[in-house]
Amino acid sequence: MSKGPGVKKMFDDIARRYDLMNRVMTLGRDQHWRRFVINKAGNVKNGSVLDLASGTGDIAALFGETVSDALVIGADFSLNMLREAKRRFTDQSICWQACDANNLPYQDNVFNAVTFGYLLRNVDDSLVVLMEVWRVLAPGGKIVCLDTTPPEKNILYPFIRLYFRYGIPLLGSLVARDKSAYAYLTGSTMDFHDAESLADLFREAGFQQVSYEKFMLGTIGIHWGTK
Repeated sequence: MSKGPGVKKMFDDIARRYDLMNRVMTLGRDQHWRRFVINKAGNVKNGSVLDLASGTGDIAALFGETVSDALVIGADFSLNMLREAKRRFTDQSICWQACDANNLPYQDNVFNAVTFGYLLRNVDDSLVVLMEVWRVLAPGGKIVCLDTTPPEKNILYPFIRLYFRYGIPLLGSLVARDKSAYAYLTGSTMDFHDAESLADLFREAGFQQVSYEKFMLGTIGIHWGTK
């Protein structure tokens, strides 16, 4: 059974409190990671950028602020998320579009960069999405992916697992008023590809110069590569 309908409904339901919850969960570090994504996307001056799973628009808006002469598209399949993005960034000329990352409505070889945050752990097949991204990227274009990653089993692992299992759902109940959504999000992190396995999927999809860096005690990974 596809994750799609359930994930779409979940993000529609939490759209209004999504940003606040992100700040609380990450102790405010999420904006730092998004700036890291922008940096790894490279020079997109006079080019075009696609921010997939754009959510409430933070990464797309950072592109809009830092590269004023680029075409920036923020795309998501949650209409409520897109409405929230439009509300937050009415002063920016970002093109907000609804689309499915499994079947992108764009021609081949058109974008200088494709970015996405917290997309791949919410799809049925990460490789399918990565191959679609490879298709729409222009030669030399950059892919940058921000997502959670399962923590390594070291001395901190029991404490991180407790935070994921109990702390984040509790915060979800108090802040976002949706405990079940954040219980799902933490569960999807523990079941997701580890950082090196995800890097291998990038290579399998055709990307070169693939690398990654971890943050927040190894629970956040940012991967990047080139077409």
